[in-house]
Amino acid sequence: QVQLVESGGGLAQAGGSLRLSCAASGSIFTFSVIGWYRQALGKQRELVALVTRGVYTNYGDSVKGRFTISTDSAKNEVSLQMNNLKPEDTAVYYCYARGRDDYWGQGTQVTVSS
Repeated sequence: QVQLVESGGGLAQAGGSLRLSCAASGSIFTFSVIGWYRQALGKQRELVALVTRGVYTNYGDSVKGRFTISTDSAKNEVSLQMNNLKPEDTAVYYCYARGRDDYWGQGTQVTVSS
């Protein structure tokens, strides 16, 4: 059973930074896609950033140029560096991985105050 455990959420001021990490229970090489989604209160879950086949990255339009996704195969982790945070980045952030199935972490809250 694949487990994804997020860490690093919390409270930040607008313009500040946070770093999220997601530890996978197995090798991240088993996943064709790994990354992050988010869901704000009352809104649909949306793409934040994904890494495909360990090489290709894509970002949601609202975070391009501010967020950076990275992977660490030695730690079986995927991280999200979030800079220049905005109040509209407030959401629950979910780690996601696609292997034999789609897997989700439990989510971590990020709150950005103005």
